[in-house]
Amino acid sequence: MKVKINVECTPEEARAFLGLPDVAPMQKEMLDGFQGQMEKAAKAMNPEDIMKTIFPTGTDGLADMQKAFWSTFSGPNTSGKKK
Repeated sequence: MKVKINVECTPEEARAFLGLPDVAPMQKEMLDGFQGQMEKAAKAMNPEDIMKTIFPTGTDGLADMQKAFWSTFSGPNTSGKKK
């Protein structure tokens, strides 16, 4: 015997029916806190500091990365597959 029941309800109705807590207010409070922290951190960092974080050796590191990229992808086919 097979029984199939379809229930149409919103997520909020399902949570209330199952007795689960409504976490929306807590989630909103946490997201607002994270947003405030992100805005505070963004105001504190200037673009030069961000670039130093990404490329610690400065523009030389970017040039080295570009050279490595081109040497990797312009070299011979080393995948073992024939073209």
